[in-house]
Amino acid sequence: MKRTTLTLAALLCCLLMAAPAGAQMLQFGVKAGMNMTRIDWGNGWDENMTGIFIGPTAELTIPIVGLGVEASALLSQKGFNADRDHSKQLGLDVPVSLKYTFGLGKTLGIYLAAGPDFYFDFKGEKNGVERKRAQVGINVGGGVKLFRHLQVGVNYNIPTGDHFSLKEAGSAIVKGKDKTWQVSLAYMF
Repeated sequence: MKRTTLTLAALLCCLLMAAPAGAQMLQFGVKAGMNMTRIDWGNGWDENMTGIFIGPTAELTIPIVGLGVEASALLSQKGFNADRDHSKQLGLDVPVSLKYTFGLGKTLGIYLAAGPDFYFDFKGEKNGVERKRAQVGINVGGGVKLFRHLQVGVNYNIPTGDHFSLKEAGSAIVKGKDKTWQVSLAYMF
């Protein structure tokens, strides 16, 4: 048992020492981009809106393997439409993704990412539309890493439940969920 433990520890030390000197396991950065949201009300009525997001991000990566975890805290606006103020959202978006990067040399990499997405709405109810204060979704995406500092990505947020409820005339309750595409640019320090 001791021999196996010592062998694994020595192997781990060799792997970490063999990592390139410029490779960093933990990086911090800033991420910004655009939300393209479609709210599906389930009654044949859909809304398409755009918004923006910005905030800090952190990435922990195992250097040689290319597997890592990325987490962000983004001030996120979903929907910007003056005519439909009831469905605009402003909140904190916290995506946590497991990330796998394929290296294509020192200056280029392609990554795939997936994980949960937590959204906390700041506004609550507006014009008869009740919004859930906390929403959970699944984030799936990919992108390109350039020059070890820039990342360009595309994500799709799949909702796991309804996010809105609206009383229509006749007391019928219509439920809605938002599905969001995100295009992002991140700079890692």
